[in-house]
Amino acid sequence: MASDPLSAPLSTEPYKGVRDFYPADWAKMQYVFDTVRTLLRRNGYEEYQASPLERAELYESKTSEEIVNGQTYTFTDRGDRRVTLRPEMTPSLARMVANKRHELVFPVRWFSIGNRFRYERPQRGRLREFYQVDVDIVGIAEGTAEGEAIIRAHQILSAFGAKNEDFEIRVNSRALMNAACSALGLSEDEQDAYIALVDHKEKMDADAFEAEREAFRRNGADPLELVEANELPAIAEERAKLDALIAALAERGMGNAVFSPTLMRGFLYYTGTVFEVFDTNPENSRALFGGGRYDGLVSLFGGDPIPAVGFAFGDVTLLDFLETHGLLPAHLTGAPDLFIGIPDVSDAEGVHAAYAYADALRAEGVNVLMNLSRKHLGDQVKEAVRRTIAYFLAYGTQEAQSGSITLKILNESREETLSTDAVAAFITGAK
Repeated sequence: MASDPLSAPLSTEPYKGVRDFYPADWAKMQYVFDTVRTLLRRNGYEEYQASPLERAELYESKTSEEIVNGQTYTFTDRGDRRVTLRPEMTPSLARMVANKRHELVFPVRWFSIGNRFRYERPQRGRLREFYQVDVDIVGIAEGTAEGEAIIRAHQILSAFGAKNEDFEIRVNSRALMNAACSALGLSEDEQDAYIALVDHKEKMDADAFEAEREAFRRNGADPLELVEANELPAIAEERAKLDALIAALAERGMGNAVFSPTLMRGFLYYTGTVFEVFDTNPENSRALFGGGRYDGLVSLFGGDPIPAVGFAFGDVTLLDFLETHGLLPAHLTGAPDLFIGIPDVSDAEGVHAAYAYADALRAEGVNVLMNLSRKHLGDQVKEAVRRTIAYFLAYGTQEAQSGSITLKILNESREETLSTDAVAAFITGAK
C-alpha cells in the first residue's frame, strides 16, 4: 500500500537560496548593521523603511531588463494586481521622495537596511534573499554629492578595520559613455544595448564580447575606444570631471580610487557618475558596493527631476569581505552577558534577592539570564558554558547580606571577587 505523502514529515530545510538566522548568526548580522547604522547616523543620515511589496511596474520602467525578466519574484495578488517582492530599494526611495517632495527638506540624506529578493542561482556571494544597506543623497546636483557618497562607502569599510590596500574604488560615468555613443551616432536604444554589453564584459568570453562589439562600430571605432582615446571635447569634458573627483578623493586619503572605463552598472536609471568597490584579495575578487547618480528616477512619478546619488551593498558580500580579511570579532554569539545562578532554589528569600539583583544589573546595561531550573549549581555553570555566556555568578541570601560575589569569567577560566555594586561596571567595561 502506497504511503500517504501528506503524512511524511515536513522538511526542516529553508527554501533554496534563503537562510535561517539562529541567534549566533543573527548576532553577526546585527554587529554589521549596528556598525553601519552608527556611522551613517553620526554623519547626519536618517533611517527609513518601506514594504518589500511593490507594484510590478515600478521596476519594469527603469530597473535592468536582466533583473526584471529573470530575477524578480512577481505574482498576481487576489485583487488581480501584479506585485513584485523588491529586488532593490532605489525605486521605492524615488517613489517615497516623489510622494512627499513638497514636504521634505532637501537635500535628503537617507539610508535603509532590509531584505531584498532576486531569483538567482545560489552561489558564493549571491542568494535569493539577502539583506542590503542603501545610502542615498537626494537634492544635490552633479558635484559634491558623488564625493560624499564615495567617502561614506570608504568610511563604512574603514569602520570595520579595512585598509586602502584591501579594496579598490572604481569610478566611471554613464554621461561619459553616452557622449561617446552620441559621437558615433548611436540611437538611444543602441546606447542602452551597448552599455548592457560593456556591463557584461567580465562575464563573457573575450571573443564573444569582441564579436558583439562589432555591431556598434562606426567609422572604424566603437564608443569604448573613443573613451579610452579621450580626444573629443565632449568626452574630454566628462573625463575631466572624473579626474577631478578621483584627485579630490586622493586628497581625503582615498588613493585607492581609480578610473575604470568598462564599469557601467546594469541599472537603466543611472545618468552620471557610477562607482563600485572591489575586494583586492584574489580569494574574494568581486564587487562589494555599487552605486551612482540617477537624476531622472524621481520624475517618473510626475514633476520636475530631482538630482540623486546613492549606493548599496549586501550583507553576503560584506560578510565575505570581512571574513576574508579577518575583520570580524572573534566572539559574536548573541548570548546574554551574564548568567545568575541560584545556590539554593528552596531558599525563597534568596531567590527573591537574586531576581532583584538581576533587575538592578539590567538597569545598568547588563544583559542577564536568570536560572529558572532546579539544577545543582555546578550544572547551572555548565549550562552557562553551553550557552557561550561569558560571565557567571551565584547569588542568594549570603551574597545579598555580604555585598560581595565571586564572578566567574568563563571564557578565560578565572574568577574575580567583587562588590555587588562593581559587577555592572566590570562587565559593561569589558564589552
